[in-house]
Amino acid sequence: MSSKGSVVLAYSGGLDTSCILVWLKEQGYDVIAYLTNIGQKEDFEEARKKALKLGAKKVSSALYEDPYLLGTSLARPCIAHKQVEIAQREGAKYVSHGATGKGNDQVIAPWRMPEFYNWFKGRNDLMEYAKQHGIPIPVTPKSPWSMDENLMHISYEAGILENP
Repeated sequence: MSSKGSVVLAYSGGLDTSCILVWLKEQGYDVIAYLTNIGQKEDFEEARKKALKLGAKKVSSALYEDPYLLGTSLARPCIAHKQVEIAQREGAKYVSHGATGKGNDQVIAPWRMPEFYNWFKGRNDLMEYAKQHGIPIPVTPKSPWSMDENLMHISYEAGILENP
């Protein structure tokens, strides 16, 4: 299969972005995983190794050293700015992310694509996909939440938290 081009994926190493990395590869994209340190507690070396193991052709990272007062939404511009910079440097035609409900013509947002969201109805489907594709993930059916942490804020999401 010929490549549809390179895509820079804002990659956390979690369930959503790990499955999206593999899915983008299956769709014919060359994936450059982009990791950014905005104050969250992550093992970035392990996330880098995981991205490469899952098929990323390259991993790029950024460390924001200045103090930012960031909540979840305020972290996004920092991530996107550097992601676009990397895409331009690498000659990537697209950027991608694992956030829901966002996107435009230049962003591959799998959660807005019928071929993605009709296949993956929720986190349980993603967990099953991860299992079938040998994607190591930090969640289980008993502990399915996603955690978004940075230097200022932490938020959790999962169906059992949103619809108790």
